[in-house]
Amino acid sequence: MDISFEQLTIFVATAETGSFSAAGRHLGKAQSAISTAISNMEIDLGVTLFSRAGRTPSLTEAGTRLLAEARVVLDRHAHFIGVARSLEKHVETRLVLAVDELYPEPVLARLLHSFAEAFPSVELEILFPFMEDVSRLVLDGQADLGIMWRQETLPAVLGFHTLGWVPLQLVCARDHPLAEQVIEWEELKRHRQLMVATRSESEEKRRLRIAADVWWVESQWVILQLARQGIGWAFVSDHIIAASSAASDLVIPRLAFDTADWPVAMELIWHKQRPQGPASQWLAQRFISEKIGVMSTAGCGP
Repeated sequence: MDISFEQLTIFVATAETGSFSAAGRHLGKAQSAISTAISNMEIDLGVTLFSRAGRTPSLTEAGTRLLAEARVVLDRHAHFIGVARSLEKHVETRLVLAVDELYPEPVLARLLHSFAEAFPSVELEILFPFMEDVSRLVLDGQADLGIMWRQETLPAVLGFHTLGWVPLQLVCARDHPLAEQVIEWEELKRHRQLMVATRSESEEKRRLRIAADVWWVESQWVILQLARQGIGWAFVSDHIIAASSAASDLVIPRLAFDTADWPVAMELIWHKQRPQGPASQWLAQRFISEKIGVMSTAGCGP
């Protein structure tokens, strides 16, 4: 038994167009050629694919079952050709992207949807480390591109481009002491702060530390749940607050020393000494063209 891709194509076209003549017009073949190909395919398979009882052929039970398999084979064949063409153009077979949770997820999802359409054969791995953990992955070659909040110092071998600004909001539970008054800077120091934890012990980790008592947590989503329980207050990006189930139980206290959000600069980073392939270059340019946020002009406290 030897079924060709041409026979599978004719079979699928006939099922989708509803007749031998329509399939012929779709494929640029004579109706007789379509009918003969289907008949020969039925003989080779030993099953009837179409019932000819009516004015137009209709799929039999066996035909319906085999149609799904035929579509899979044709799809994988097209994928095979696409991968081969990508390799011919030296497109990467795999990319690793390291993204800080501060980068807005809806924007990320939209860009990656476009990437999937442009490079369907590229395998993508998406990691979600924090702050300088992103740069470390890129530096060590464990990630091809990184998106992180701006570091005060960045290794010289890493290139960067500012993508925009993500606003942070100070949040706490509705029954937290900070929720009941206009907050002075010194008051923040008296209550436990919930902060994003990284795997390193660098100064970047402590940049936004204000309170003496701190809990370190490796997830902004969990931080919000802890804040909801009144365990502490935290700086969290507004898009994560809006999407969290804890949002309705949180408040943004009024600050005596500031009237705006606290913007954090987000940057795309890459290793200058590692050449980027077409897929990596495309993705980098899309991130650069998708500006996020607006820089706040208000101060961030003393």
